[in-house]
Amino acid sequence: MRIAVVAPPYPLEEMPSPPLGVTYVAAAFAAAGAEVKILDYIVSGYSREKIEKQLASFAPDAVGATSVTLNFFEAQKILRDVKSCNPEIITIMGGPHVSFTAEETLRKYPEIDLIVIGEGEETIAELAPVLKRKEKWRHIRGLAYRGEKDEIIITPRRDFIKDIDSISVPARHLLPIARYRALGFPVSLITGRGCPYSCIFCLGRKMVGSKVRKRNPESVLDEIEEILNLGFDRINIADDLFTTDRDRVQQICDGIRKRGLNFKWSAFARVDTVNQDIFHLMAQAGCDSVSFGVESGNAEMLKRIKKGIKLEQVHAAVKMCQDAGMIAHASFIIGLPGETKETLEETDRFARSTKAVYGYHFLAPFPGTTVREKIQDYDLEILTDDWSRYDANDAVVKTSSLQPQEMRDFEARYQEELETDWKKILQRYEQGKASLKDRMQIEGNWRMKLTYQILKEDLIERFGFIESVVYQGKRQNAVEELCRRMRSHSQINPRIVDDTISDFIGRGYLKDTVTERGCRWSWSG
Repeated sequence: MRIAVVAPPYPLEEMPSPPLGVTYVAAAFAAAGAEVKILDYIVSGYSREKIEKQLASFAPDAVGATSVTLNFFEAQKILRDVKSCNPEIITIMGGPHVSFTAEETLRKYPEIDLIVIGEGEETIAELAPVLKRKEKWRHIRGLAYRGEKDEIIITPRRDFIKDIDSISVPARHLLPIARYRALGFPVSLITGRGCPYSCIFCLGRKMVGSKVRKRNPESVLDEIEEILNLGFDRINIADDLFTTDRDRVQQICDGIRKRGLNFKWSAFARVDTVNQDIFHLMAQAGCDSVSFGVESGNAEMLKRIKKGIKLEQVHAAVKMCQDAGMIAHASFIIGLPGETKETLEETDRFARSTKAVYGYHFLAPFPGTTVREKIQDYDLEILTDDWSRYDANDAVVKTSSLQPQEMRDFEARYQEELETDWKKILQRYEQGKASLKDRMQIEGNWRMKLTYQILKEDLIERFGFIESVVYQGKRQNAVEELCRRMRSHSQINPRIVDDTISDFIGRGYLKDTVTERGCRWSWSG
């Protein structure tokens, strides 16, 4: 049995890290005895022609894709292309979006044969051996598919996995590691699953349950070592409740130090689950930033969305984080139920008062969230079900007091401040007056954009062959020619292009293969 698992495209603005869900799915199929290949289109370009060649080369029995609402359309388009290439391939989709729109998805998108609902590892373990025997699917919990007469069959929901340590470690080694190392975003890791909180805009407890299931700290440390052995040097602990259990935080932080693991990391946390001791433990173990979901600066709004925190806790958490020497990030949502101009202004004043690095995103009422399922209970109107707009970067709702354009205007004012600050930094840079921090910020931004262009446009694959007449048996000629070609396809400062390509080669992200015809550059893994 051969399974191809698709990582669908994801925008650079969302800072895509190596996809955690995809690697969990790949590991689950591998554990079930399948030969697995990941087709990653996050850090490479996608086209029907490309996937057609990949399918012909690997010949999978099934192709699966996981998606969130943001990239659902891209994922289903890829599965549509798969079906057009070979109708015999079984197409599977999983993830938060289809878990809560299973029937609708199967009715509207015939290219999707099968949906895995909710937590998928145990479902996959049962599904893999009978994947080609559709009559057996009915007996597997957590599936949705079409019957013989195209009726939608949804089997009973599966219980959450009790022994979370029984789940296979994500198969990150199947990813294009060199490409992700070049992009440089942190690798996500979870130390447990489950959320007891009831925030109306979040899918947490519905997707992973209200009971927190914690991994063995030694298992977490082993996974950290695996990530570092792949060549990554930055990790993000992505679970919301990492800081709730002080003893466990201490075990993991002590383990990092005892094992001599040298890396930087970040974490998410709730402001009502932290204290100074926890922050000091984290900082001593290499944590340099913590992100808090605050959502609103209005106390009544926090009650309405069932966030369960108090504004004074935000100030306290930010100060403790900063006192421990770490950066504190705070995120806020525009367009919550009952939002008004006054509540937005209140949030703006509060965000500034925290002294944290803060930002905004728009409410996206994803399928499965309380705010969407009980919309009649709130002062909120959802304006579109165009899932491609559910990226939290634009207003897709309105309230009785606030129109979408007013929400956009508020966010634009914030963006204008950021843009003004950025222009000042650029001006200092152009005048030769930039500080080291300024230069690092500007050149790091340019490098990130260049890297993403190289990856998404497959520039190494397109222009990485250096003909023998240019190569002339000299590696430096091949390096210089590759740099020249990258400069011609980018608007980035030429020195940054040269430095970036040279750095990729020096770090081993790019390798050269020499033949009689010339020298070919390619990604090393």
